[in-house]
Amino acid sequence: MPTKPRRARKWIREGFAVAKFNDLGQFYVQLVDEPSGSETQPIVIGIDSGKLYSGIGVQSSKVSLFTAHLILPFQKVKDRMEQRAMMRRGRRNRRINRQVAYSQRAHRQKRFSNRKQRKLPPSIRANRQLELRVVKELCKVLPITGIVYEIVEAKGSKSFSPVMVGQKWALTQLAEFAPVETRKGWETSQLRTQLGLHKQKHQKGDAIPATHAVDGIALACSAFIKYESFHTAKAYGHQWTGEVSVTVAPFKVIRRPPISRRQLHLMVPGKGGIRRKYGGSTTRHGVRKGDLVSSPKGIGYVSGDTEKQVSVSVANWKRLGQISSSKVQLIRRSNGLIVA
Repeated sequence: MPTKPRRARKWIREGFAVAKFNDLGQFYVQLVDEPSGSETQPIVIGIDSGKLYSGIGVQSSKVSLFTAHLILPFQKVKDRMEQRAMMRRGRRNRRINRQVAYSQRAHRQKRFSNRKQRKLPPSIRANRQLELRVVKELCKVLPITGIVYEIVEAKGSKSFSPVMVGQKWALTQLAEFAPVETRKGWETSQLRTQLGLHKQKHQKGDAIPATHAVDGIALACSAFIKYESFHTAKAYGHQWTGEVSVTVAPFKVIRRPPISRRQLHLMVPGKGGIRRKYGGSTTRHGVRKGDLVSSPKGIGYVSGDTEKQVSVSVANWKRLGQISSSKVQLIRRSNGLIVA
């Protein structure tokens, strides 16, 4: 369970615990010996799932513990899938001679049947997988007792909506961590109003708590307050019951490192028809793309390399500069997340 900083410092100083950080940048202490008690309080994760951004909130009845703004990889994955299809068509066009009869063309037979009617689009899957990764890291350090997930309802057939299919898949995966409850958008709005939380409805791309993380907190609070009906001898209706305290919480901006996957070669050949390699996470200098490093221009993430230099970028992937590999020192290996 969360504890006071003064008590945590005392445990570390007296050797009862060691200090650690998880992949989300959360500071926590790990006890060396068995604790004197194992009682815990209910802690709930709220997830405001979206297409380009998602909000995460972690809440107990007494305090807000964690908030996060997730920058989802939807558009990046979509663009790369379109590029992959374009390259595949180009290779096929170069391989097949359409001047001969169809029966004599070099068509490759299918290796397996891919008509299974349960495909989840890669862009939607990548979005939901990032949310699952964050939930997994939170469950490692907090005794999560429930998850509240905001759902959407598409018009018409639900099986033909990629958002609905991805949502159903995500709910199945989240159920492995803790019991899952669902809320609709209008319920989240009511909860936010009741709690007195402000939401910024324009410029939703701003990485601030008021855009999406505030909805995550509101959803998590729904486990502690309810809008229930009442009936007495003189009146009846609905009222809010329960008690929860919303406080200032650590806020993180989380994204995947936008690293290009390794391709066979560039789309356009160079001089002499030679296509050099492109993409991948490895470099020529012992560090990998996404590694956290220290350099003369500041601390950042490895984003590329040349023959003698390493490209170092900040959390929003803006490059600090290209620095000699001998002046770059590794701080932490890449864990697949960029946290700011």
